[in-house]
Amino acid sequence: MKTDADTFVQALADRTRLRTLVLLRREPPLCVCELTAALDVPQPKMSRHLAALRALNIVEDARVANRVFYRLDPTLPEWARGVIERLAQGIMATPEFAAVQRRLDDFPNRPQQRADFDASDDGPDRDREEARHAV
Repeated sequence: MKTDADTFVQALADRTRLRTLVLLRREPPLCVCELTAALDVPQPKMSRHLAALRALNIVEDARVANRVFYRLDPTLPEWARGVIERLAQGIMATPEFAAVQRRLDDFPNRPQQRADFDASDDGPDRDREEARHAV
């Protein structure tokens, strides 16, 4: 599915999803546990938001053992990356985001092993359509 502007803006309208994308823009792939700790949200809520972003081809995931890692989808159009970049500039300047970054930096036992997205066995359309309603 090609990312269209209307759907993309709807995805960004949620505070948790927007901050997730800002974190994924500045960090290596992050696992659900890291995002949950940084954004101070329950794991099921974080997983729902990530599923919605994955369904829209905004992020992609890869599994390493019992952890799922996420990154911005490399096929995300340049205009969409630009929007995330501009929004990130404003969000990262806030005290609230400084606290988010501090929680991520202070998260104990951050996974040392990171996902190798190039070796992922999952097809590109895995679970894309089922989470579409979440936006």
